[in-house]
Amino acid sequence: MANITKFSKIIAGTMTWGGWGKQLQKKEIISLMQHCFELGITTFDHADIYGGYTTEQDFGNAFSGSKIKREDIQLISKCSIQLMSDNRKSNVNHYNYSKQHIIWSAENTLKNLKTNYLDLLLLHRPSPLMDPDVIKEAVEELLKTGKILEIGVSNYTPSQMAMLESRLPMAANQVEFSLTANSVMYDGTLDDIVANKRLAMSWSPLGSYFRENTKKTQRIRRELEPMIEKYKATEDQLLLAWIMKHPSKIHPVVGTTTKQRLADALKATDIQMDLEDWFILLEASLGHPVP
Repeated sequence: MANITKFSKIIAGTMTWGGWGKQLQKKEIISLMQHCFELGITTFDHADIYGGYTTEQDFGNAFSGSKIKREDIQLISKCSIQLMSDNRKSNVNHYNYSKQHIIWSAENTLKNLKTNYLDLLLLHRPSPLMDPDVIKEAVEELLKTGKILEIGVSNYTPSQMAMLESRLPMAANQVEFSLTANSVMYDGTLDDIVANKRLAMSWSPLGSYFRENTKKTQRIRRELEPMIEKYKATEDQLLLAWIMKHPSKIHPVVGTTTKQRLADALKATDIQMDLEDWFILLEASLGHPVP
């Protein structure tokens, strides 16, 4: 069971901070990090693959100049995906869940982030070949040495969670969850999180709303329009408020590098969406009445 209270309700996602997005320079990363911290966004979400295995190091180099104390923030990272990259040679995209690789990945992340421990390490995506006994050995060594404080997963199904948890407790699951992508409400994933009191995190919490102009997003847009005035909120904030109403107590991982949008995201935590408004938006997403 994760100590959920130590992670900020809005989590800063770093995937687009570096080579896969804005390519922020050191001073810009320091400024963005300090802005998050001043807002109360103290949790930063990483993965070793971000930026083609470069973003963690960029963040670590900046963090050392940020004047923020390590104990005042929470660092999350992920391992196991092996991408073909100039920075890590592979013949094919694959997953590596060997004991040696899990431990090496965690230690390499610590070196890149310039820290002695991760608050939470996530196994990034499930592999058909993962052996829970091997994972248990690697994780127990990392926990025993204090290199990670907790272990969780990202994008795992309830059956995969059950398999791993037959060997060791899983503190968290980071999944795709938004108004436009909400299958985890129906396939048991969020049920598992609630039942086992795991830390729930949502990547891509705004879904496809701003990226696509489809019948689904058009329906949602029509229903959101009167709510913008009712709640004195932006579309972004209402989309976040919608997912945060779920009893899994979801923590949105917000990937924007725009300072105002980060501030707006934090304000979404104060919105108490009415029950009927929540279902109006769900119907707009589904395209039919709630059965």
